[in-house]
Amino acid sequence: MPKPPRKAPFKAVLLDRDGTVIKEKPGVYLSDPAKVRLYKNTFAAFKLFKKAGYKIFIVSNQSGIGRGYFSAAQAAAVNARMAALLKKAAPIKAVYCCPHAPQEHCACRKPAPQMGLQIIAKYKIDPEKSFVIGDKKSDIDFGRALGMGTVLVLTANGRAQRAKYKRELRADKITRDLLGAAKYILQKEAGL
Repeated sequence: MPKPPRKAPFKAVLLDRDGTVIKEKPGVYLSDPAKVRLYKNTFAAFKLFKKAGYKIFIVSNQSGIGRGYFSAAQAAAVNARMAALLKKAAPIKAVYCCPHAPQEHCACRKPAPQMGLQIIAKYKIDPEKSFVIGDKKSDIDFGRALGMGTVLVLTANGRAQRAKYKRELRADKITRDLLGAAKYILQKEAGL
């Protein structure tokens, strides 16, 4: 008799980059690592995720590459700067970026689940114990497609997205920022 499939052992948070982890001015494409600024509570949120045993991934649409605004190397430099700023709080396991412009209709641009499915398979992540956090409806739809919990943060685009989509935006929780999302996740895990 075959053995039942073993549950994936790890839990994770899949975080949007711009507007969630680092500051974003909506409509402005960040390509200079010297301009990377963490939100005030990002460092504290990362410490909570680490303490609770979550693997941390960044999953980001970077259409500025496909639009020709900056190069993949510039995006990688921004990611490296972000990781360096957060290293003492918690390591980022991996960064996944979709480099395509929306009109390219690729399979990897959020809300399509491809990048998340790759993370689940490669890192043995249990979707039922994992979460997606972001400031856009596409982040929430991405998380729902993966069967993960979802949190909308009201930083950057979050408030405008909540106002625009209202009931269509079906996040499990809406919080002020990433630290609020981390506290919600830890409370949920504790059964509070």
